[in-house]
Amino acid sequence: MMVYPEDPFWALPTIPGLYDENDYRVNVVEALQEFWQIKQARGADLKNGALVIYESVPSNSQPYVCYVTLPGGSCFGSFQNCPTKAEARRSSAKIALMNSVFNEHPSRRITDEFIEKAVQDARASFKGNLKEGDGPDTGIGAFRFMLEANKGRTMLEFQELMTVFQLLHWNGSLKAMRERQCSRQEVVAHYSNRSLDDDMRAQMALDWIAREQESPGVLGLEMAQAERELETARLAGRELRFPKEKKDILMLAHNQLGGNANTGINC
Repeated sequence: MMVYPEDPFWALPTIPGLYDENDYRVNVVEALQEFWQIKQARGADLKNGALVIYESVPSNSQPYVCYVTLPGGSCFGSFQNCPTKAEARRSSAKIALMNSVFNEHPSRRITDEFIEKAVQDARASFKGNLKEGDGPDTGIGAFRFMLEANKGRTMLEFQELMTVFQLLHWNGSLKAMRERQCSRQEVVAHYSNRSLDDDMRAQMALDWIAREQESPGVLGLEMAQAERELETARLAGRELRFPKEKKDILMLAHNQLGGNANTGINC
């Protein structure tokens, strides 16, 4: 993983004409917001606008942790040992800005060539047959449908939709829909027009409340695993939307149970 300076500003390489002659450093928090505002001004399809959202984890002592959610749904977190809340915000902005810039590379845009390569890789991973990608009711076929519906977008802009389906799979919702004989592509078409909002989180939390009431302790085990996954991914500088949403949904279920679930977590 790359190592970044602990300094409040991120030193950038000298690029003639891009910065003032005597200042080659940029405030990463401001730069990240400006980056997405410029993308929106240039015509990027950002359903919820260009606002970059920061979320500090409540704590009375260091190290402090901060998450940042980008337009399009991707999430990153502070990956350094941060002695202040401001430093944690800058740390999260650093990794988010780096990924935002990298995301502009042509290889990150969903094109016909990208789709064929992604479907081929997915088919190889699941050892499917050569025609499986064209099946109207297969996982590979649904994956192709999702990609084709988002042609022209970048992977960061595609992230929220991907997270929705990761959560539906994790939560057991996709299995329930299959049992009701809903095709995968029908499900994709439906959820492609839905945002990952409080209503969706609340519904998934209710599912976990029901599971905890049926099997006491299951919520605590799932929360502990989600916490480990999120912490490992954050310190590695990875994209965090899926593990963070899992933890938030489970915590919502825990709180709605009055904090009485056998989670082993002191909240």
